[in-house]
Order: sequence, then C-alpha cells, then structure tokens
Amino acid sequence: MNISVRYRSLVEDVRCLRQGAQDEKEERLIDRALTELAALEEGVGDVPQMRLEAELTPVLLKAHSLLDRSRLLREEDGQQDRVAVIWEMEQQIYRLLNSL
Repeated sequence: MNISVRYRSLVEDVRCLRQGAQDEKEERLIDRALTELAALEEGVGDVPQMRLEAELTPVLLKAHSLLDRSRLLREEDGQQDRVAVIWEMEQQIYRLLNSL
C-alpha cells in the first residue's frame, strides 16, 4: 500500500475514533488531530515523493501529540479499552512516519 493510501486510511480511522469520544475534552483533542490530518487528505497523492517526508512529518507528529493527550485522559479515567484503541492510532502514525 502506498503512502497516500495509508495516509487517507489513517484519516478515516481517526474520523471513526472521534465518533467514540467519551467526553467533550477528548472529542476536542481528536477533532484537532483530525483537522491537522484532513488538511492534506485530498492533496497527499499530489505531493512529490521527495517532499512527502517534509510535508507529512510535522502534521503526523502534531496529530500524534493530540491523540497522545487524549489517550492520557482515558488512562486517568481507567478506560483501558479506549486507551488501547487510541494507542493503535498512535502506532499507525508511527508506522507511517517510519515508512517516510
């Protein structure tokens, strides 16, 4: 699977993650991560291969940071199932970063 397909899949997964938000604060954090990611969703396939890393890395790191804050909120509440779901999104971002 190429980078643009994986990126779009990640954006869609974060959209699904947002639907399961447990409270307003978590929803806001995930929404901000989604906003960051969605900004490049349509154009990611048009980015030349040699510029992919430079353009995607800051966006992916920002989204990861926001999701990590969301995960920590759920850890404080003891919601381990939700923590695991958010952690998987973070791992998906790491794998995409490593592919760049």
